[in-house]
Amino acid sequence: MNLRVRFAPSPTGQLHIGGVRTALFNFLFARNNNGKFLVRIEDTDRERSKQEYTDQICDSLEWLGLNWDDELVFQSMRTERYQDVVANLLKQGKAYRCFASRDELEIIRKETGSYQYPGIWRDRSAGEIKTELSKGTPYTIRLRSPQVGTTKLDDIIYGNIHVANSELDDFILIRSDGSPVYNLVVAVDDHDMNISHVIRGEDHVSNTPKQILIYQALNWDIPNFAHLPMILGSDGKRLSKRHGATGLQSYRDKGYQPIALLNYLALLGWNPGTEQEIMHSVELISKFRLDQVHKKSAIFDQKKLDWISGQYLARQKNQDILSGIRNIQPHWGQSRNGDYCSSVIELLKCRSRSLMELIEQSEYFFNDPDNYNPENVKTFWEDDAGTILETLLEKLNKLSDWESSAIEIEFKNLMNKNHFALGQIMKPVRFAICGTVNGPSLYSVMALLGRDSCIYRIDSALNFLENN
Repeated sequence: MNLRVRFAPSPTGQLHIGGVRTALFNFLFARNNNGKFLVRIEDTDRERSKQEYTDQICDSLEWLGLNWDDELVFQSMRTERYQDVVANLLKQGKAYRCFASRDELEIIRKETGSYQYPGIWRDRSAGEIKTELSKGTPYTIRLRSPQVGTTKLDDIIYGNIHVANSELDDFILIRSDGSPVYNLVVAVDDHDMNISHVIRGEDHVSNTPKQILIYQALNWDIPNFAHLPMILGSDGKRLSKRHGATGLQSYRDKGYQPIALLNYLALLGWNPGTEQEIMHSVELISKFRLDQVHKKSAIFDQKKLDWISGQYLARQKNQDILSGIRNIQPHWGQSRNGDYCSSVIELLKCRSRSLMELIEQSEYFFNDPDNYNPENVKTFWEDDAGTILETLLEKLNKLSDWESSAIEIEFKNLMNKNHFALGQIMKPVRFAICGTVNGPSLYSVMALLGRDSCIYRIDSALNFLENN
């Protein structure tokens, strides 16, 4: 069997992080089994579907490296095919026209307390149907579903699922406005695309029995089904905007890199069977198995994503990080040469969780602090801080070797000679030079910034504190 899977997003909004996980699992499964990964744009919702969302979805998949095989398939271009399929079902008596109005069905629902269609047009005569057609009465087209027996689904993840056919009414295939319904177009598309495995979210489990009935009515082979567990927020509810950034574009804008996102999402519901958590694309592909996907819903953990993202940054080549930064902010670091920028990255990449966080932390490497917050100063600025800075300033002016090791020795000499704690020196100096009290090795920062810049910044901080 030629293995073929598909990812079928609707272009009614930007690609959601849950959709990315679905696309990823399809992609990994296909590549692991030398199969094909296809993309179908389900754009039959004419009011909400927009080209900008289609472009964004395709751009996002390409950015992630989830490159699809063959041409894109657009449902909106296949209307005639769906109509032909239903016409064939009508001809064989496997579907029928239903002229029941919405008001009529609502009355029946109130009387019976059930939303199941009662089959009132299932066995009408040809004459009755002809009469309604001649009057131009609107109608839907419904599948003539079996009324006894069971529809069985052997799900790769959830196992055997049996649904009594008595619970599946004669559901609509074509609406009264002539538009096909979701379950019809999905079944037809998957058949025509020769999809061997349908891998999608568990919210589609309720649709699958209906799609199986359509396959059976058309005498088509039924694909294998695998329904993925849902992704939940930290509160146990379905992941949504209230949980923060759930659209892929927002993570991209925040500087998360594709492989870090894919690595994290792969672990949402899938157990690779090892304790290894950091895996590149080749490893993800080689290890991925559908039968290792859990049934239990996965919890989206922002801290875990940040940790994985940080691990990738720490291991990445500085030049590659620089290229990624320039994709977000083209002018970053252009006032300095490439070696300097690489040194900045080397100091910050182990302390950053994303490219944007690295960019934000790097500000003082390119610009002097110009707005010391007095409230921040109060948290560490002691009475002797000014004396410490002035004494250090004098020592630094005389320092012949401006290297991190030499700077460190000068700090320790000052500490030992004056019986200062290291923190008494480090905090005010870092604040004076960086405008913050956190960061990488201060000695390395000072060595990179250079003597003139450090002396200027300490002197400026002293002037600021004297006047505030």
